[in-house]
Amino acid sequence: MAAQTQTIQVPNDAELMQAQADLWRHSLYYLTSMGLRCAVELGIPTTIHGLGGAATVPDLMAALSLPENKLPFFRRLMRVLVTARVFASADGGETERFRLTPLSRILVDGVVADEHHSQRCFVLGTTSRHYVDAAFALSEWFKKDLASPVPSPFEDLHGARLFDESTPLLDPELDATVNEGLAAHDNLGIGTLLRECRDLFKGVRSLTDCCGRHGATARAIVKAYPHIKCTVLDLPRLVDHAPRDGVVNYVAGDAFQCTIPPAQAVMLKLVLHHLSDDDCVKILAQCKKAIPSRKEGGKLIVIDILVEPSLGPVMFEAQLMMDMLMMVNTRGRQRNENDWHDLFMTAGFSDYKIVKKLGARAVFEVYL
Repeated sequence: MAAQTQTIQVPNDAELMQAQADLWRHSLYYLTSMGLRCAVELGIPTTIHGLGGAATVPDLMAALSLPENKLPFFRRLMRVLVTARVFASADGGETERFRLTPLSRILVDGVVADEHHSQRCFVLGTTSRHYVDAAFALSEWFKKDLASPVPSPFEDLHGARLFDESTPLLDPELDATVNEGLAAHDNLGIGTLLRECRDLFKGVRSLTDCCGRHGATARAIVKAYPHIKCTVLDLPRLVDHAPRDGVVNYVAGDAFQCTIPPAQAVMLKLVLHHLSDDDCVKILAQCKKAIPSRKEGGKLIVIDILVEPSLGPVMFEAQLMMDMLMMVNTRGRQRNENDWHDLFMTAGFSDYKIVKKLGARAVFEVYL
């Protein structure tokens, strides 16, 4: 073993000051997350919306029934959240008015509108004690010699897997929150998908949404393309509560074990990033059995995160944070194009193409 170096190159004055500022930011970023959680729990985005889209601190304090002596502290919270682009502000001083940004608009609750899916539960789930405790145990998890398949830090710590029948046994409230948050997260951007990928459904007569939960995506597809016969396959505890109005056909079953309902197209939307590579190959192989050849118009549609630095530092960082979320709480991961290629080929598909990139996500067509 090489001897430890007893000296170190000291940063210059400017580097040292910047390093300390960077240290503060990275060590204290969790306070921004907790500030966001606080805003969601207090209902600040919904309150600003209810006050006409803009409000002063006194307006918000009164609407939220907060004690007057908390006003200076509330102002400091809002200042951080403006810096984080959760809210925007105009004017200054006592008359400063806070407005919603695109980020805080998707946190407004209790509004019924096309394409609005409140992300409130996504925030509450990802900042919950169970998630934070799992991240807190990360260093201990790395030291453990765990048998394969390696459980996530969440599973190792809590003895339960997310989005599994064991989750409500751990904490029923957590299970309800993360499932509502997952549904809202996955449904966000359905309208964008339908507008930007019109050719995706061109000529498709039947489609099975594999692991499609309550069928929000399938129902949006039918609304836009009434000629497509849509079927949703998911676990009984999910599809049993889906609406039975005849718009979409629901089949209860486990995609790993049951026969996926045959269709011209099968869709996996934000499913595979929760799964290990081995489990991805298993479910892809099941989907392969359900579609006809490319010559006959068959295809698998995969919508998932595509890790790509070319999207710019902010989007790339968001993708890497989502990868860390998967690592800490599931057995899945986010993947670059080489990873996706390997999965598709290992599962027995012959070709694929990227139809469209939508923010952090990509839309793949995969063929036999």
